[in-house]
Amino acid sequence: MKTHTTNYSNVFIETSEDCPVKIAEIPPDREPKTAVRLEYEMLADSPYSYTSDDVIYETKGVPKGINRETFFSKGQPCFRASALTKRYGWGVHSDAEGKIAIYAMESPEYSHFVSDESIEHIKAMRNKKK
Repeated sequence: MKTHTTNYSNVFIETSEDCPVKIAEIPPDREPKTAVRLEYEMLADSPYSYTSDDVIYETKGVPKGINRETFFSKGQPCFRASALTKRYGWGVHSDAEGKIAIYAMESPEYSHFVSDESIEHIKAMRNKKK
């Protein structure tokens, strides 16, 4: 069975061009927890502990009771499509090992990654078509 991945290495995913916030927001805490809130909690609590695949599987595959191999047997949306980067104002950095961390768009760390020419830069997907 072919497996797909959402992992990047040495990449910074910047917020979408049409992100509606100017200061990063924490996704609302609801019951049951939304996928974006689970993503936020995993990454805020443990930066550079998980790969993108780990987070996406834990937040979208596990709640549906799908095993990891089956979940990744078809392509899954990466963090370019996450509400963290599109709606809530968080950038996602993937280190050389593919482990990820989030940074608020107004933070000095976010600015550092945006200006770091040694890593690849990708914009999050737009919220609306042009």
